[in-house]
Amino acid sequence: MDFDHTKLADRLLPAAIAAGAAILRHRRVGFAVESKADRSPVTAADREAEEIILEALQRAAPGVPVVAEEAMSRGDRPAIGSTFFLVDALDGTREFVAGGAEFTVNIALVVDRTPQFGIVYAPALSQLYFTLGADSAASLSIPPDVEPTSVFKANATPLHTREPDPERLVSVNSRSHRTAEDDRFQVDPRIASTRTIGSSLKFCLVAKGEADIYPRFGATNEWDTAAGHAIVLAAGGLVTTFEKEPLLYGKADANFVNPPFVAWARPSLAETFRL
Repeated sequence: MDFDHTKLADRLLPAAIAAGAAILRHRRVGFAVESKADRSPVTAADREAEEIILEALQRAAPGVPVVAEEAMSRGDRPAIGSTFFLVDALDGTREFVAGGAEFTVNIALVVDRTPQFGIVYAPALSQLYFTLGADSAASLSIPPDVEPTSVFKANATPLHTREPDPERLVSVNSRSHRTAEDDRFQVDPRIASTRTIGSSLKFCLVAKGEADIYPRFGATNEWDTAAGHAIVLAAGGLVTTFEKEPLLYGKADANFVNPPFVAWARPSLAETFRL
C-alpha cells in the first residue's frame, strides 16, 4: 500500500495540531493524574488527544491498523500487517504533569517494519516537525490555534542532520528517564557537550542539526520512537540498535517494546563510533 507523504501530511497535520490544542486546554482547566498498570502516568489529555488522532486516521486511511498507546493500555491490541500506524498522542506525560513544555504529539506510518512517515508536534513550544518524503523533512513554527494551510507549509524550514565531528560530538539524553549508562556516556571524551530534553524532541534535535548522537539505554515502546525515527531518517540520519542493526517495528510478540538504540546524525558516524 503506497501513501503520498504530502497528502498524508495534509490530512494528519491538522489532527496533530488539534490534539495539541486539546492537551493545552486540559492544562488550562486542570486535570487528574492516574497511573496505568506499568505505573506510568495518564491523564484525560492523553485520551482526548488520542481520540482526535484515531478519528483522523480512520478518515485518512480507513482499514489501516493503528497501534495507539492508550488503546493498548486498555487491551485494544489490533492485528497488524506490513503497514500500520503508531500513535503516542502525548509523549512526555511526566513533563506535561510537571508543568514543563517538552511534550509532544506523535503520529507515524510504518511500512515493512520501517517508519516511513512521521509527525512530531510540541504544542507548548509551537513547533511542528514532519516528513515530506523518504528524503525530505521540515519544521514549522505554528501555534495550536492555527490551521496548517499551504501558506504555512510553504514557509516550512527543511531539516538536515549535520556532519558530525567524531571527536567533539553533541549528545542528547532524556530529562525524565536518565540512567547510570547515560551518566557514563556523557563523560566519554568524544562527547563535547550534552543536551537534555524531554519526549521525542530528542530525535528532532538530531534531525535539525543541533545534536549528533542520541543513545537510548532504557526501554521504550514503538509509539514513543517511530515518528521521531522517521524524521531523523528523512533528514539524513540513521537509527540502529546497539549492534548497529536497523531498529525495526511491528514487534508484537515483544509487546512493541524496543531494544536499546542510537539515533545518529549520519550513517558514517554509526559506521565508525564504538559504543
